Amino acid sequence: MSSRGVFAIGKGARRSALASGVLTALSTLIVSGAAAGAGVLLAQRFGRTDATDGFFAAYGVYGVITLAAFALRVVVLPDLARADADGRLRDELGAYSATLALVALPAVVVTAALAGPIGDAAGSSEAQSHAFADALPWLIGAGGLQLFAAVAAAALGARDSYGTPAAGYAAGALAGLGLFAALPDHGPVALAWGLVLSGAITTAVGVAGLARRGALPRPGPLRLGARLWQLTRGASFPVALQLLYTIANLRALHLGSGEATTFTYAYIFAAFLVAATASSLSTISSVPLTRRGLSPESAAAHVVHTSWLSLVLIVAGTGVFALVGGEVVSRVLGESYSGAVASDLVRAVVWFAPWMVVSIAVTLTFPLLFVLEKPGVLVGASVLVPALQVPLAWVLGDAFGLPGLALSLAITSLVGLALLMGALSRRTLGLAAAGLGRLALVEAVLAALSFGAFGLLLGGLAGAAVALAVYAVLLAATRSLGLRAAWTYVRELG
Repeated sequence: MSSRGVFAIGKGARRSALASGVLTALSTLIVSGAAAGAGVLLAQRFGRTDATDGFFAAYGVYGVITLAAFALRVVVLPDLARADADGRLRDELGAYSATLALVALPAVVVTAALAGPIGDAAGSSEAQSHAFADALPWLIGAGGLQLFAAVAAAALGARDSYGTPAAGYAAGALAGLGLFAALPDHGPVALAWGLVLSGAITTAVGVAGLARRGALPRPGPLRLGARLWQLTRGASFPVALQLLYTIANLRALHLGSGEATTFTYAYIFAAFLVAATASSLSTISSVPLTRRGLSPESAAAHVVHTSWLSLVLIVAGTGVFALVGGEVVSRVLGESYSGAVASDLVRAVVWFAPWMVVSIAVTLTFPLLFVLEKPGVLVGASVLVPALQVPLAWVLGDAFGLPGLALSLAITSLVGLALLMGALSRRTLGLAAAGLGRLALVEAVLAALSFGAFGLLLGGLAGAAVALAVYAVLLAATRSLGLRAAWTYVRELG
């Protein structure tokens, strides 16, 4: 493809980049909201038991696959865009689809056959093992559908269509939640059935969009080894990050009945805040960054500036939850989450704060590896980080319980972030580390002066309202420390 053609695409996409990012962000919020709704229903119906612990352990595997699906969209979109320019989109899409089928279908069959022994090994009680084994095959199948949906979404992106996959993900999430809500008497496994429906609808909407654009897949050169390596390398690090949670959650299974469920709800809340902020900014910024190019200095500035805006919202959300979360949790999740359990969940969310800071930076850094074409570090980092998580989860979990597990996630994610930054350049690593350290210090002081001080003085809803107002005033007063520059940067990004 000629440079003139590339410029023409970039120029035409300039106007729609922000709109496409907003559509994708809204879809992400709907998907996250549906997941939160499913978590609320699960808590109200089934409480906090060994059965929910076992289900959530299996759900962690589904989370690994969905993160791999997210990575696939990042990895295959450049190839599919080039193929579309050369008239080979249908062939390339067919080859990627066939590659996924050769991997996903045997995985579903093998998992279904071995679900019982896997459940026996994973659970510490019969109820945990049974719930794990019941849900795992369905969750593997649901994850496989999400992989196909991701490839369809990437192909639609190659045709400059972002609204169709956004609608598909949102519709699938809402339909899956509806099915789970309609099946109150079938146990936690009903949520897995809903996720299968969600994946099927999302994939179907993507295929329908491809059909409307004359881009349905057809057989093309398979090159199975090369494609599997490309997909594996691109998905390895997001999968490794989810494995960190899975390892910690498996450790939580042995901390007492219901502890893994509490840990999962805290993780879901923390991950929702990251997805609603950093993921949206990352989506909006990917195209303009590719168009303008990046230097080590501009890569570090991008991560620091966009982290500012994300962390401002996350600190506000976490601070309010810390002050009123106990009452909200008991009302929303049911009596099983009242009293000491609610307090434990709130404390776990607060202890996830360091992980949220690091996860923001990781979310914003990961796409830069593909913008600068430096993904070689991903496989090594994906092996090292989970290997480090295993002893950390056991040591910190034994010493501090759920807070220790949250801290273990922050430490290993920080190691991963350093590896990604270092792969971009040592200068990027140094500049970003200094900027993120300053940001974290400023936000910690502001949170202590607002939510900490006024929460202790007033407490409850009144304390949260006053603390939020004070936090906003302090942000305005200290905007010269980085917030003003961050806002200017994002406004001018597109």
